Parts: sequence; structure tokens; C-alpha cells
Amino acid sequence: MAYTFDCIVIGGGAAGMMAAGKCAEKGLSVLVIEKNEALGKKLRITGKGRCNLTNNCSPEEIFDNIISGKKFLMSAIYKFNSWDTIAFFEGLGLPLKTERGNRVFPQSDNAKDVIITLKKYMAAGNVKVMQDRVISAMAVDGEVKGVVTESGRKISAGAVILATGGKSYPVTGSTGDGYNIAAKLGHSVTQIRPSLVPINVTENWVKKLQGLSLKNVSLKVFDADKKVFSEMGEMLFTHFGVSGPLVLSASCHMEGLPDKKYKMSVDLKPALDEKTLDGRVLRDFEKYNNKDFINSLSDLLPSKAIPVIVELSGIDPRTKTNQIKKEERKKLCELLKNLIFHAESMRPVDEAIITAGGINTSEISPATMESKLVKGLYFAGEVMDVHAYTGGFNLQIAFSTAVLAAESIAKIKNTY
Repeated sequence: MAYTFDCIVIGGGAAGMMAAGKCAEKGLSVLVIEKNEALGKKLRITGKGRCNLTNNCSPEEIFDNIISGKKFLMSAIYKFNSWDTIAFFEGLGLPLKTERGNRVFPQSDNAKDVIITLKKYMAAGNVKVMQDRVISAMAVDGEVKGVVTESGRKISAGAVILATGGKSYPVTGSTGDGYNIAAKLGHSVTQIRPSLVPINVTENWVKKLQGLSLKNVSLKVFDADKKVFSEMGEMLFTHFGVSGPLVLSASCHMEGLPDKKYKMSVDLKPALDEKTLDGRVLRDFEKYNNKDFINSLSDLLPSKAIPVIVELSGIDPRTKTNQIKKEERKKLCELLKNLIFHAESMRPVDEAIITAGGINTSEISPATMESKLVKGLYFAGEVMDVHAYTGGFNLQIAFSTAVLAAESIAKIKNTY
């Protein structure tokens, strides 16, 4: 059978563009089918529009940050790691920089430059791009033969790479199409749920802190008495609860919401033990000796946090600092070291950075990214049940799996 293309890539996001470009680089004829009017729509908003495209660390450190699919992804990560990603983009003329937490961004701080680079990479290999929506992949006797699109096109190909993403940020086109395409071919899909997602909080006082961003704080999460998460970093209070890097990472460990009620504890002064903190508070009280309690905390806390902390402390805000008792001061310090609130529910999947769950990886070869059920069907990126913490790790998974899928197809192209 003569094929119109050696490979069709379904989805023009990070994984899809990388896979298409790599296939073309290896001499294959490639068609990308993307339902959006433009490629890389989700890439444009990653990293708040700056695109944190990888993490400048060793493969072992990448594995430490993978939540789901660690063993499955080993071949892909070792084939194409974060240093390869950095070399790839800089080799194509995109200058990069490494920031705090080893996060890698384009020097321009513009995600569009990442998209432009990937599009140039595809163009160099004469990759064709079509705007349409794939509704199914054609297969005969357990072997892929091409795809069928919403507009009625039937396009033949020797291999198909499914790189449609998950269900997070559906406005960017991630609406779960890939799950349906794979399911029609016999693949199973694990439970889909939001991950790296903000959290709704039970306590109303949390909402009074809306807009307050905290740096260098410690967040712990408890399931009953069991600690399931602990990390230092940044977080943000919102009109619904909490968000920010710490909270997004914590959400990955909070399964079962809203049925479960996780306790969340913030240490506002993690660098100080309670004795040292008490000494610091005492010095501030002495400094503001004749001031009201509510006016004595400006050196210790952000202004927006002061009314809430005063309220939670139970100390009359108009009490003079020289009249505050030792027991009251101790309670204040305990509050600063252990500010407790409870998770009510996760925000919707369309607010999640990534989707947890996806195509069952037990049905995919980790050495090639090819389906174990359908010959010639390959997978790349978030459509699979793989995900990691924030910091560029999820995009690295997209690039690594895309390269492995493309190179696996290229090795057998002469058998088409």
C-alpha cells in the first residue's frame, strides 16, 4: 500500500511539533493535523507567557520530580534529557537562560519565540500542517493505516503519533480528543483528574488575604495525621483559596478531594525556631512599646496579613504591646509557625496546569512509545498517564517522548 505520508502527527503542541520536526529531520514525510487555527496555543501561556521549557538538571533529578510514569519514562529521558533540550533550542538560535530552581526560559522571556523556533524546525524538514480535527485513526488487522478527520478527509500514513495533550486549559484545544481516538483502537484510559491545580479552602479568613504572595515559606499538607507533602517556596492567596508553586505541587499529593479534607499548614518564618521567633517578636514589641498590637507587626508581616493574624491570635488589636502576656506572645509565635487551614476541593481541570491520568502506559512500549495493541500508533506527551511537578519537567517529558517516538518510527520507515 502506498502512503500519502510516512507519519501523521495529531496535535500541534510542544510534543507534536517536536515529533514532527524530528521525523522530518530523519527523512520522513510528515503531516501535522491541528484543530486550532495556530500551533502551540498552550505553549503561549506556559510559564505566564515566558515558557519554562525544561529544567537544567540531570536525568536522575528529572526522575525525582516525576509523579506518574517514572519507570516508564526512563528510556525517553535518557534518550533526550534536559541538556539535550537546551542544546537543541540554542542550536536553532534561541538563546536560553537558567533561573532559580534551575528553570530554563528563553532569554527574551517570550513563549512565542519557542513556538517560532519549533515551527522553523518543522519548516526546515518540509512538514505539512493542516487545520482540521482528527476523529479517529484508521487501522486494519491491528496496524495503523491513517486518520479520518472531522471534515471527511481520509489520509493514509504508515505511522501516527498521538500528541493531543490532556484536558487542562481546554480553551487551548486540550479537550481530551486523544483519549477517544485511542479508546476506539482498544486502549484504556486511566482516571482523568486535575493536577498542579489551585485549591479551594474552607476557612473564610483565607479569602481576606486575596492577592497576598508569600516567598520563602514552608507548606505542609496532612491527610489525618500523616504528612503527605512538605516543601519551601512561594504561594499565593486568592479569592477562592490558595495557589502558587507550592500549592500546585502539593495538589499532586491530595487525591480524593472533595471527599477528603486535607489540613494545610504554613510556616511563615521557617528560618526561625519558636524560641528565636519569640525573641524577634519581643524586640518588635519593645520597639513599638506604646503602640497598639495591630500597629506593632509591620516589621514582621506583610501589611495585608496583619489584620488576619491579629484576629486569629485572639489578642485585642488595641492592646498595648507592653501589656501583652507571655502566653499570648507564645500563641502568636505558634500561629506564625503553624497557620492552619483546610482544603475543600480542587479547582476545575480547566484551571489545572496539567492533567493527571491518560492513556494507560502499560499498553505502550517504553522503549519506543509505540502502542502494544496497534502497530504504527505512537504516543507523545501529556495524552499518556505521565506527569511531573512544575519547573519545566512536564515540557521535558513532552520533548523526550516526542523524540523517542519519532526516532523509533524513523528506524523502521523502510518497512512501510
